[in-house]
Amino acid sequence: MIEYGHFIGGKNVAGKSGRKQDVLQPMDGSVRGSVALASRDEVRAAIENAKAAQPAWAATNPQRRARVLMKFLELVARDNDELADILAREHGKTLPDAKGDIQRGVEVVEFALGVAHLMKGEYTEGAGPGIDNYSVRQPLGVVAGITPFNFPAMIPMWKFAPAIACGNAFILKPSERDPGVPMRLAELMLEAGLPAGILNVVNGDKEAVDAILDDADIKAVGFVGSSDIAQYIYSRAASTGKRVQCFGGAKNHMIIMPDADMDQAVDALIGAGYGAAGERCMAVSVAVPVGKATADRLVEKLIPRVESLKIGPSTDPSADFGPLVTKQALERVKGYVDLGIKEGAKLVVDGRGFKMQGYENGFYMGGCLFDEVTPDMRIYKEEIFGPVLSVVHAHDFEEAVRLPSEHEYGNGVAIFTRDGDAAREFASRVEVGMVGVNVPIPVPVSYYTFGGWKRSGFGDLNQYGPDAIRFYTKTKTVTTRWPSGVKEGAEFAMPTMG
Repeated sequence: MIEYGHFIGGKNVAGKSGRKQDVLQPMDGSVRGSVALASRDEVRAAIENAKAAQPAWAATNPQRRARVLMKFLELVARDNDELADILAREHGKTLPDAKGDIQRGVEVVEFALGVAHLMKGEYTEGAGPGIDNYSVRQPLGVVAGITPFNFPAMIPMWKFAPAIACGNAFILKPSERDPGVPMRLAELMLEAGLPAGILNVVNGDKEAVDAILDDADIKAVGFVGSSDIAQYIYSRAASTGKRVQCFGGAKNHMIIMPDADMDQAVDALIGAGYGAAGERCMAVSVAVPVGKATADRLVEKLIPRVESLKIGPSTDPSADFGPLVTKQALERVKGYVDLGIKEGAKLVVDGRGFKMQGYENGFYMGGCLFDEVTPDMRIYKEEIFGPVLSVVHAHDFEEAVRLPSEHEYGNGVAIFTRDGDAAREFASRVEVGMVGVNVPIPVPVSYYTFGGWKRSGFGDLNQYGPDAIRFYTKTKTVTTRWPSGVKEGAEFAMPTMG
């Protein structure tokens, strides 16, 4: 049995609160270990360690900070199989999907290697008579990230890599459901040469979260999770003067135009809708065929593909997807399927009865496919976060633009078409933060930036890319003038550069 405590001051430390929670193995429902749930005092101990270590780290030149991240990348590559195995066992993803989770985090670490260039300020010589102006970017101090269960490698790296590269110290509060990979990443950062105290991992529940939000020494907080909690964290943290970025739920649509390559569109829907058992904030959960003929062709091709999906244990590399993360998550998703039937949607593929032979206690569910879903149904309005795809018919292009634009979530959207003009117009007009054209999951590359609109995102700055550097630094502008040629006597008017 594994016992996870916390990683504070460069050491694994046991929990002191007396509270802990089981860490399950979703593929068979067994208890893998336990994780300590931190008290406010334990969170404060991590913050004090970070606060003491941060000034020296900020004074380390950015090239040397980047070298630590370079060494960290070597260690992640060395231990990739181990990390993927921990991730698959605690989350339920298949091993190939787990390695993809790690890789997308690695790409943001690679971006952060350019911090020496990314943190450069500006300089103007002769801004006024004998006056020069320059600006510099400086770290905020101690910052924090609260990350979800569904990407236990990727999102922690999205958060801590740019923050640490910029010279901050970082407090990570990962999901208590799958803490193994975040704890291991912290150990690898220490092995890579990161000073003790710069990256601390505090496991916990709402008590630990609130301690982070209320602490005056935390200067910024990033979060990924459900929209209700995102709004709570944004409001509470902002009320104490913190810089905050919070990313919430999603209801990602994929528009299928009449001219689309239908086989390509179906392949995209199967992978994007059912991969990771639908437990992705960028999963496609709504298919929008334009026109009745398109809808008929789409559903006809989708049904046998959904029925033939291979569900298996996380250690089966040939499985299309594995179990959901917990029994509660499984029951929640099944409840949405029950609700969809009551609302009048047509369930054309029912995966609720799936059982995995030899893994009967695992949290498995087969793929479900609804047709004739309408925008007034809760299964359309709410995020299901499971292997359930809804088909919503659009009469024309205008309705296809309107559906994702009017939804309360605005994370990602895709359009499949051969018509460049239609794709360009759709991308320009749709009210969603990330758009794919013949790309089902439009997660931008690491040197752009990731973020949704409306109730999918709270805050002005997005994750990774240039926005991460802005989020984790503050700008200082300096105006200089030297004595030579300076007029004598006090000046009472507002200074100008003329």
